[in-house]
Amino acid sequence: MTHPFLTPGKQLEEFATPERCFITELLNQPSQPNASLARARVEPGITTQLHALDVEETYVIEAGNGIMEVDGERFRVGPGDSVLIPERIPQRIENDGAEDLVFLCLCRPRFRPEGYVNLESPTNETSLTQ
Repeated sequence: MTHPFLTPGKQLEEFATPERCFITELLNQPSQPNASLARARVEPGITTQLHALDVEETYVIEAGNGIMEVDGERFRVGPGDSVLIPERIPQRIENDGAEDLVFLCLCRPRFRPEGYVNLESPTNETSLTQ
């Protein structure tokens, strides 16, 4: 019997994305539409795809260092920093360090692949596939 406050977990698996990073979805359930949570990992020397989401996103840096770009403004980030990214604002992050850059991605409301807009593609593809 499942408790009414419990959403049973799923196996956490990291997957590569066309965005040039690796994602582990920690929480993304239709039954909890107000938020989703993922862990992202960007390898050294990699800059993620310039993109925008149709939701507000907050990055919380756990490990590594890099350069965040939000709406054309670039600034350094490191462990403990958080970055608020308003909805529909261009963003990307660069790992200019020697170790993996790892951060949490909190989306409000929850992330949906159809809400992703690739700003590097001439056709502005709007989905990410696993």
